[in-house]
Amino acid sequence: MISLSDEQHAAAHFATGAHFLYGPAGTGKTTAAVARLLHLLDAENVPGSEILVLVPQRTLALPFYDVLNAPDRPPGAPVMVSTLGGLAQRAVELFWPLVAEAHGFADPALRPVFLSLEAAQYYMARVVGPLIEREGYFETVTIDRSRLYSQLVDNLNKAAVIGFPHTEIGERLKEAWIGDDVQRRMYDDAQACADAFRAYCLQNNLLDFSLQIEVFMQRLLPLEHAQQTLFGAYRHIIADNVEEDTPAAHAVLTSRLHRVDSALVIYDTEAGYRRFLGADPETAEALAKRCDQHTECAYSFVTTPPLRALAQVMSAALHQTDASAQPPDIDLVKQAMRYDAYRYHPEMVGGVAERVADLYHHQGVPPGEIVVLAPYLSDALRFSLMNRLAALDIPARSHRPSRALREEPAVRCLLTLTRLAHPGWRSPVAQADVIYALMQSLAGIDLVRAQLLAQQVYTADGLRPPDAIKESVQPRITFEISERYRRLYNWLHNAATGDETPLDVFLSRLFGELLSQPGFGFHDDFDAATAAANLIDSARKFRRIVEETGVSADISPAQEYVEMVAQGVIADQYLRGWQLDQADAVLVAPAYTYLMSNRPVDYQFWLNVGGAGWSERLYQPLTNPYVLRRSWPRGRQWTDADEQIVNRESLHRLVLGLLRRCRHQVYLGYSQLGEQGTEQRGDLLLALQRVLVGLQGVD
Repeated sequence: MISLSDEQHAAAHFATGAHFLYGPAGTGKTTAAVARLLHLLDAENVPGSEILVLVPQRTLALPFYDVLNAPDRPPGAPVMVSTLGGLAQRAVELFWPLVAEAHGFADPALRPVFLSLEAAQYYMARVVGPLIEREGYFETVTIDRSRLYSQLVDNLNKAAVIGFPHTEIGERLKEAWIGDDVQRRMYDDAQACADAFRAYCLQNNLLDFSLQIEVFMQRLLPLEHAQQTLFGAYRHIIADNVEEDTPAAHAVLTSRLHRVDSALVIYDTEAGYRRFLGADPETAEALAKRCDQHTECAYSFVTTPPLRALAQVMSAALHQTDASAQPPDIDLVKQAMRYDAYRYHPEMVGGVAERVADLYHHQGVPPGEIVVLAPYLSDALRFSLMNRLAALDIPARSHRPSRALREEPAVRCLLTLTRLAHPGWRSPVAQADVIYALMQSLAGIDLVRAQLLAQQVYTADGLRPPDAIKESVQPRITFEISERYRRLYNWLHNAATGDETPLDVFLSRLFGELLSQPGFGFHDDFDAATAAANLIDSARKFRRIVEETGVSADISPAQEYVEMVAQGVIADQYLRGWQLDQADAVLVAPAYTYLMSNRPVDYQFWLNVGGAGWSERLYQPLTNPYVLRRSWPRGRQWTDADEQIVNRESLHRLVLGLLRRCRHQVYLGYSQLGEQGTEQRGDLLLALQRVLVGLQGVD
């Protein structure tokens, strides 16, 4: 039985109509939504098939999945828990014969092929790659091809969810640009690529996310009989975190709020962390006008008085306003934060690891109640921090979504071993990659032994058997590691000589039969297991897509996929990475990733508080999420002042979001010289310095 406050009880137990529940993070709004779901199922005996739970992304549905999948839940019709993308895909698939020809697909008689994010980037590369090579597109853009393709896909997605024609992307970006003509030509190139990709999709019945949303919003949502077929069975709606959703999702909600028996709409004030993905808190807040009842949740079940005092002074410092109207208790602020300054970045990383060790080993804090956050979690920072935590015997896990698959160490290892097991691909493998794969796959091996082993067993023709190791070198490698290499070689050799299996099956066997076993690198490594599972899922989806559409005649789908991942395709969203199966471990993650996991902890560590990454958005030469939003006036130019305002507002939301998800204390790690060796003077540091000056002598 969930204990509820008066506000939560009102939101969970109302009878009919549309109810708008709002308030800051930590005030129990999602708990009220879960209680509402249970009330409908248990007290009102509503069949699960008559309830729709709508969330911006699948990770935010985890609290609902946890309740619905609980062992003590009685059997019954399943509740529909979905995102707008999920609804759109099911709708387009159901009504495909009705909409295909009208929307311009070349062969309406054939089934549609729905593309994952990774597959969309693959086909974008097939379309845009020749334009770059032959026509000189994006000649002044210096970002990786994978990032270029993802930004082109992102432009199409924003056009679809915001609700303007994709043919206006380039013009909208050019209208806001005040710089030189070179950038305007880049926007023209981006528009040409968007047009070419859309034409390719229509010609081949391919539906990326943007085309699914476009067909759904333009062809199906306006049709009354389509709405009845899609939504008529749902008498109750629960929409959580609408501030993180898009105008398209808000339009769907608007069309249904007064056609259902009840609707609970939940809005998190001062949030909107997914603006760069098209989220629009303004259109979300407008839903309040469509609701009959409004309830504000103001009391935080998470933060303590010290954290609230710190949030007050940080908010004033970020806005450079005077907080004297309601002066905070200085002693409370001091209790809420600890500021550690270092000269060099490695010293800061080591200091943070020592602080975590003190909490875990000496103060008895469960590791699952500790998170270590940075604006961006680079490979070097992650490697250094995870190694230090492991050396201090601290269980830890990391989570970095929306990165290239190849950037995960486990994935790089699997790709290398896959190449070695398929000599017929004639795909060269660098010795450095072999060394790296040996370090990842064989337990107990270090860099020196991995180099020695690679020198003995690897040639341009592939791996050699263990007896190729010279007797003089054998003791240095150790017989134990040689035995592990023998098992690895035999497995890969048998795979190479047998019939070629689908890549996802091959990877599943490689992980299950070998790498996850004792003595190998993935054993008891949950991050590696998650990365491997994501890669297998990705390969399976790709195989199913290309079986319907085909790839190059001179290359196998498996090789095509491996080369695609090696080129840096951005990973799709995989729910398992967000599920805290190993909750009793320190989480190391980017700050925004932690916010979207939507769970509080006792202690937070903020790394690199002097870095500009806390406030400045990523460099995106082919897009601007703020210019493409619905509220941006056409023809208005984007200036440095706009950039500064956006950065300041983003930092304010980020800081408040983090503090509202912390129960006891925040540790602030600062190094005068950052990861790249440059002096740190970011906006967060300047705000912290104003706070520290006000505290007059805080440690």
